[in-house]
Amino acid sequence: MSHKRHTPLPVVVLISGGGSNLQALIDDIEDGALKIEIRAVISNRGDALGLKRAEQAGIPAIVLDNHAFSDRDAYEARLRALIDRFAPDLVVLAGFMRILEARTVNHYLGRMINIHPSLLPKFQGLHTHARALEERVERHGASVHFVTPELDGGPVILQVSVPVHPDDDVDRLAARVLRWEHRIYPLVVGWFSEGRLSLKAEAVEFDGRVLDAPLQFDAVTGAVV
Repeated sequence: MSHKRHTPLPVVVLISGGGSNLQALIDDIEDGALKIEIRAVISNRGDALGLKRAEQAGIPAIVLDNHAFSDRDAYEARLRALIDRFAPDLVVLAGFMRILEARTVNHYLGRMINIHPSLLPKFQGLHTHARALEERVERHGASVHFVTPELDGGPVILQVSVPVHPDDDVDRLAARVLRWEHRIYPLVVGWFSEGRLSLKAEAVEFDGRVLDAPLQFDAVTGAVV
């Protein structure tokens, strides 16, 4: 069930690299298609291109380098404090290349989402495109899911599937998938901002019903089924 917000949804985005999914969110905000306010972009890497994307959009861009901390617990304690300073209703992982410990994930349970470049539960973890080519799968894609302590194992909200071509290499396949990541991630963030989406008892609730399977984005028609 949709609940219209009178103010934009406050969001914090975590990145480690190029930030192209961050840019997709920024573009939809500027177009008026997405009613959110990105209050901060946080990166664990100072050389992340996504920081420049944030600065160009007038969004606070903050580096919290994990190498500056003695251990993972200390880093994540500071990360949680930093995120909470901006009081987000949603934390968006957009190419954040660190595995978050359970304490952090549970602190944001139900309000942290991630996009993963595979059709989960296949190819959890890294190097998804190379593994898809090695296994010679016919379809590959991307999944948006709620983050839980299990790596890439949280309930999947929405997936998009693309064909794998015989002459594909990793770069071609990655580019084909990324194009559709830029469509489905803002869509899911929009659903959350409209109150249509929530995590209920380790399952996805969408428009008042618990999903027994992830929603699918049709890359041909643009419809969600």
